[in-house]
Amino acid sequence: MNQPVAEFANLHPDLRGVNPESYWLPFTPNRHFKASPHARTMVSASGPYYTNAIGNQLFDCLSGMWCSPLGHAHPKIVEAVTKQVSTLDYSPAFQCAAPSTLKLAERVAAMAPAGMDHVFFTSSGSEAVDTALKIAHAFHRCKGEATRFRMIGRERGYHGVGLGGISVGGIPANRKAFASLMINGVDHLPHTHNLGEMAFSKGQPSWGAHLADELERMVTLHDASSIAAVIVEPVQGSTGLLVPPVGYLKKLREICTKYGILLIFDEVITGFGRLGTNFAAQRFDVMPDMITFAKAVTNGVIPLGGVIVRKDIYDAFMHGPEFVIELFHGYTYSGHPMATGVGLATLDVMKEEGLIQASAALEPVLEEAIHSLRDLPDVIDIRNIGCAAAIDLKPIAGKPGLRATSVFEAGLQSNLLLRFTGDTIAMAPPFISSVKQVQHMVDSLRGLIVQTRP
Repeated sequence: MNQPVAEFANLHPDLRGVNPESYWLPFTPNRHFKASPHARTMVSASGPYYTNAIGNQLFDCLSGMWCSPLGHAHPKIVEAVTKQVSTLDYSPAFQCAAPSTLKLAERVAAMAPAGMDHVFFTSSGSEAVDTALKIAHAFHRCKGEATRFRMIGRERGYHGVGLGGISVGGIPANRKAFASLMINGVDHLPHTHNLGEMAFSKGQPSWGAHLADELERMVTLHDASSIAAVIVEPVQGSTGLLVPPVGYLKKLREICTKYGILLIFDEVITGFGRLGTNFAAQRFDVMPDMITFAKAVTNGVIPLGGVIVRKDIYDAFMHGPEFVIELFHGYTYSGHPMATGVGLATLDVMKEEGLIQASAALEPVLEEAIHSLRDLPDVIDIRNIGCAAAIDLKPIAGKPGLRATSVFEAGLQSNLLLRFTGDTIAMAPPFISSVKQVQHMVDSLRGLIVQTRP
């Protein structure tokens, strides 16, 4: 018996005899994890806390992976899962539908900006992005504009790991190994983050709206008649919470409208309350043509994603004989009744408990707390918006990422489950968090940053 297996056997009954070697973890240095997996193996969760295999109760600093704003094991969601599995555990996604799926599509459309009233379900954010790109491409063909095939993404953008998503995405590590598989005709806008102009911003930076004008340059370079869609995260999440400058998204909208280009907001992270509104589109008062969503719609309990589209986009497909399939696209688990049943329960809880309003109320609390860390010598930037914030740490020379990794691992011993990317620490606590819990999270992070200084 190897050492991790032997140690597991003494920690938790669910791990007795378990060998972690068989599992290939995603976006994880596997050898590093398997050398000491115990603190990072979660055995239970309740409210805003996880419990790991060594018995530590960890505050969930990023709501799972941006997906559990209601905390964990909410009784109404537990009830919904039990009821749905005993009533209708699965029904075919093609030619058929479930009551919960029809109801959730209606609920999501009602929460979306006015005029965005049709929902196509997927199983994840990655699938939602690839679906939106396909809808954009097919929409222009329906309109007789088949020359529009080009997709415009943005540097440092994250749009999942489907081939479409990594093509329009702009994180180099996600792209470099798969370059030969990417879709053709993709270009990228510059990202909007500039430390020299916007370090330690609170909310939206005032500098940077002019960066949207780069889309005009791309129109000149490629010709508008070849561009199908622009896809951006309103707030770039996975690359370290990059907040859009004031006026930037409105400029993108104006340019897209001017040239007949579809604008897609990837709201997998910002949808369902993270910015204190249903969607970021409403927070920024900018109407996209499509919105992708996932994560919080089911509180992370069962995978579900989707695309919300304008009525005229849906209507463009509805021609020809009624018995002919209008869009040759979909997944076995599109609109899965288990997922949509949990989605309905999640949205019920959000409404009944006023959790989107609670998210908005936590924004100034998190802002004040997180910016109190500005005095630390290794902190080079802090930014926040909604119930989310990020801290950039000064990289250790020749060892990028090590400083944030050290903070993360120290957090596991100090009752914090943090999230890091590179040398950035991101926080997006559950909406159910108390003011004291948020303040304690940041106070604890201060201690970890000091404690792990080389």
